[in-house]
Amino acid sequence: MLNLELTPGREKQPILIHHCIPPVPPSSPKTSQGAVRQPELSELYIKRWWAEGGLPCSGSRRQTGAGHSQLHWTTSERERETDKIKNAKIVFVVGGPGSGKGTQCEKIVAKYGYTHLSSGDLLRAEVASGSERGKQLQAIMQKGELVPLDTVLDMIKDAMIAKADVSKGYLIDGYPREVKQGEEFEKKIGAPALLLYIDAKAETMVKRLVKRGETSGRADDNEETIKKRLDLYYKATEPVIAHYEKRGIVRKINSELPVDEVFAIVEKAIDELK
Repeated sequence: MLNLELTPGREKQPILIHHCIPPVPPSSPKTSQGAVRQPELSELYIKRWWAEGGLPCSGSRRQTGAGHSQLHWTTSERERETDKIKNAKIVFVVGGPGSGKGTQCEKIVAKYGYTHLSSGDLLRAEVASGSERGKQLQAIMQKGELVPLDTVLDMIKDAMIAKADVSKGYLIDGYPREVKQGEEFEKKIGAPALLLYIDAKAETMVKRLVKRGETSGRADDNEETIKKRLDLYYKATEPVIAHYEKRGIVRKINSELPVDEVFAIVEKAIDELK
C-alpha cells in the first residue's frame, strides 16, 4: 500500500515512499554473477502486485540496503492519481451480516461493470497475512466487535485508483458503519451517488449465518457472536441511514425476497443514476 501522507510544510517537495518490495517479475534481467537484478518497479506494477494480494507496508520503514527500491512521487503525481476517481460513480452498500448484500453486489458487477470493494474482504486478507495488525484484527472479529473502518480507508482508495481506467463505478461494501467514517470517505475520496440499504429481519440473518458457519470455518460464524455482531451493527447503522436519507440517496431493499426479485429492485435504483 502506498502511504502518501505529507509532512506539514513540505507540500511542494517530492514525496519519498519506501516499500516492501514486491516479487521480482519473471522477465527481470540478471547480473553477470547470475543474481536477479532488482528492476525499476513501475507504479502500475506495484499497484497490480498489491491488488493481487501483496502485503501493504508502512511508509515509515526505511529500506535503503542493496537490492531495495524506493519510489518517488511528487505532489502533482499524487494529485493526478487521486483525480482518476474524482468524478467516480460511488455507491455505498450497507447491510447486516447475512443480509445478502454480497450476492447483490456480484450481480451489479456482472451487469453494470462496477468494481466491488468489500471492507470485510480487505480486513480478512490482512488477517490471513499473519501480520501483527492482522492478529489484532482477528482478535476483534472473534469477539464480534466492529473493526474501526478508518483502518481500511486508504486500502479502499488505492484499490479504486488501481481500477479507475476500467471501472464503470464502485460498490463500497460495508462502508460506512458510522457517520464519521462516511464524512471522512467523502473528504478523502468522494461523495456517494447512492446508498443501497440491503435489509432483512434479524432472525433471517442469524439463520443464514449459522448455516454459512457450517462450512465457512470463520471464527465469527457462531450464533452467540452473530447476535452480538447484529446488535452492534444496528446501533452503528441507524445514524448512518438517517444521515444519508436527508440527502435523498438511500434506497432500502427488502432482501427477504427471492434473490432475483431483490435484484430487480436494485436494478431500478442503479438505473436511476444514469
